[in-house]
Amino acid sequence: MPHLRQHPDSLRPNVVIGQGRRGVSMVMGIPTVKRDKQNYLVSTLSSLLYSLTSAQRQDLLIIVFVAEHLFLCSFPKEVQSGLMEVVSPSQYYYPDFTSLRETFGDSKDRVKWRTKQNLDFSFLMLYAQDKGTYYVQLEDDIVAKAGYYNDMKTFTTQEASKEWLFLEFSQLGFIGKMFRTRDLPMITEFFLMFHRDKPIDWLLDHILWVKVCNPEKDTKDCNKQKALLKQRYKPSLFQHVGLHSSLPGKVQHLKDKDFGKQALHQAHNNPAAELSSSLKHYQQHSLNRAYRGEDFFWALTPFKNDFILFSFPQPIHISGYLFRSGNIETSGDKFYNTTVEVLPSKVMPGLSSTYKESDKGFIIIGAFEDGVAEGVIDEALQPISALRLVVHSDADVWALLSEV
Repeated sequence: MPHLRQHPDSLRPNVVIGQGRRGVSMVMGIPTVKRDKQNYLVSTLSSLLYSLTSAQRQDLLIIVFVAEHLFLCSFPKEVQSGLMEVVSPSQYYYPDFTSLRETFGDSKDRVKWRTKQNLDFSFLMLYAQDKGTYYVQLEDDIVAKAGYYNDMKTFTTQEASKEWLFLEFSQLGFIGKMFRTRDLPMITEFFLMFHRDKPIDWLLDHILWVKVCNPEKDTKDCNKQKALLKQRYKPSLFQHVGLHSSLPGKVQHLKDKDFGKQALHQAHNNPAAELSSSLKHYQQHSLNRAYRGEDFFWALTPFKNDFILFSFPQPIHISGYLFRSGNIETSGDKFYNTTVEVLPSKVMPGLSSTYKESDKGFIIIGAFEDGVAEGVIDEALQPISALRLVVHSDADVWALLSEV
């Protein structure tokens, strides 16, 4: 890339927003470009964030490459916390695309598109190389399986002692490829050397060939050796959902058959309770079915003072609670401005100095944040006669509980 010599800052990233997070276990890179028909970025990021725990959010960095203004409005907390960054390259990073040679029967537009993709992926990898232990390449039109982060961490631990070049968490193209960040300089050097010649997934396969294939042996031996440098996780953790490609006019029907069906609720073995609510459920998605772990609870739009009440036949000891709203398909239907409250069976002196009191003897012990309410219940409040959720303002959307 001789054109880079003309401008000293041509490889310096323009960090649009970010907190400079480093030292995480996993870095995810998502290049995004404007599509003529539909934008998938916000739903992709919502899918990645949906099932993350607080600890996982602290150990992850998501880098979005050349994002649009819509992103800035949708994830302010994630940007402020350092979980997400938005970067773009210098205006001098890209070469003159008009001089590209058409190869493999591809049109000039397609050659330009795949060449720019090679450069975008390489830029992201170079930017991410000192920010974490592993780097995962994603695209802006995918959906992630709930619990993907824990599955990936477990698999990387299991495969840590092996000499792989990358792990695969999807069988589609470059989606879900994980690399050790220490290998990124070598990989990007290869990509940049041949960025004009072939698509990125072909170039990655050529790296494997260069590293382990003996020209004096046959293709079967080559494939056997290459297989040792990549390990595949099943079932796939990422599914391609975009219909309209970033290449104008291209419609793609790519689906990963190993992805399977998404779980829309998480079942738990809850204690016996009498349930009641002022919320009206939609179709068969009732509160009782959700509490028994048979379904999710999906309610019409909540209004101020709406509630969900769990009354126990006898006061019981409850160590903690978890309520997760929204699911992978309807991630926006969450509980907002909603508190978690308990009714202690005994009136204990001094509680008012530690907890805020509600009405009817209930004590506020938590609230929904980013669609999730989770916590432990103080021993001083035990045993518990009832637990309830109370909505404190009118909502604009329906509300869904996928985990109780």
